Amino acid sequence: MGLSVWQILLVVLIFLLLFGRGKIPALMGDLAAGIKSFKKGISDEEQAQPAAKLEQQTVGDKAEQTVNSQQPSA
Repeated sequence: MGLSVWQILLVVLIFLLLFGRGKIPALMGDLAAGIKSFKKGISDEEQAQPAAKLEQQTVGDKAEQTVNSQQPSA
């Protein structure tokens, strides 16, 4: 029980009537821009994470050095 050619043509015709010929390329362009923006955001986030981890490590190392320097020598 698949789609017949007439059903597919009817769906395409309704789609064209709703969105028009001019709006479809604009819609696809907006979709492409959204995907590019999403990919850029993901790559920016991945680049920011190693820097944040390095910062946490340096803060942890400084705190450890401070604790060690405050302990009296035996």
